[in-house]
Amino acid sequence: MSFTERFRPFVCPGDVISCAAGPFTVLAQVVIDDCPDSPDQRQDGFWPSLYIGAPGFIGPGNNFRQRFAEAQASAEAVMESWRKGDWFYCGIVLSVSLGDVDLVRTAAALFGIEANYPGTDNSYLTDVANELLPEAVAAARETLVRLVSHDDTQEGA
Repeated sequence: MSFTERFRPFVCPGDVISCAAGPFTVLAQVVIDDCPDSPDQRQDGFWPSLYIGAPGFIGPGNNFRQRFAEAQASAEAVMESWRKGDWFYCGIVLSVSLGDVDLVRTAAALFGIEANYPGTDNSYLTDVANELLPEAVAAARETLVRLVSHDDTQEGA
């Protein structure tokens, strides 16, 4: 069981892929991450450093100044792209249904993922959905068991 449908190379909030997992239909949706922190606030070592022990230390060796300049330019380009809204942080949220019944709206989720990040094709968004799939199916099974046992207790009352 896995998502064979893939997220597109450019995604928007609300984009969805689906798959069958036994009797269940699972939807994976791109949801805006509402944390306003910028990339350099979210990631230690986002900005390169020449100082040993500092996050972002580029390491010693040949051409360290050139490697630092390239890493600095890359970080600046990523920040500028984020500021312009070319990419954003998102969550992948899985929901599960059985036939026409929505069993679990948020069966599994992971946030803080880069969407439309420069130089990527968003394939990792589908990878995340596949990693969350077993958790979502387990949540749906638990919900189904709870619903069935609730019906059984209602009939006996």
